[in-house]
Amino acid sequence: MLSAAEQESRKSPVIGLDRVSKRYGRNPEIFSDVSLSLEKQSFTFLTGASGAGKSTLLKLLYLALNPTRGLITIFGQDVQGMSRQDRQLLKRKIGVVSQDFALIPHLNVFENATLPLRAAGYAPSKYKEDASELLRWVGLGDHMHAKPPTLSGGEAQRVAIARAVMSKPEILIADEPTGNVDPEMGQKLLRLFLEMNRTGTTVIIATHDISLVSGIKANQIQIVDGKLSTGSAL
Repeated sequence: MLSAAEQESRKSPVIGLDRVSKRYGRNPEIFSDVSLSLEKQSFTFLTGASGAGKSTLLKLLYLALNPTRGLITIFGQDVQGMSRQDRQLLKRKIGVVSQDFALIPHLNVFENATLPLRAAGYAPSKYKEDASELLRWVGLGDHMHAKPPTLSGGEAQRVAIARAVMSKPEILIADEPTGNVDPEMGQKLLRLFLEMNRTGTTVIIATHDISLVSGIKANQIQIVDGKLSTGSAL
């Protein structure tokens, strides 16, 4: 049973947007005065039509973009007011699966997937067994020494997912994480995200796959005409 302090911590927002707007150059705003609050250990699906701005919103949350105006807080900290060093430290707490996968071409699958652990200073002997098991679980056991240019889109996506979850981040942000895999693997990956959430990770997944959302008790945020509508996916 959680203590009163733990219960209060879990309820406090881990991510907050206050009247955030974003535009690229002189183009119209993608979002206008968007506000959002996500509690610690929440599980959220972000939906919306293609081009609605799902990827842009996620990039704001994992600090790849800055808002045109408005306030973004993560773990209660104003990210705009952070030093570059503090932003980098904060990013280490966020696992990211982007649509371009962002794999390093000259590193093999195992090296790409374990990059966060290497960056954190862990010796390979500390994570080799667990990392290998995770890669086998996502169907990459026979590809650990393969380089990204030789992988299919689905295989590259699973490397990106393994890398994002490898260090057990406090926040996981995934942009269409099942877009290049078959339905069976998609459900398997969803179980991985749910297990991470169960053990403490705040999860935000952008998807257009209604079957992924169906049957899962989670927050649901939809982007429509530059505004957010919230509800519950059951």
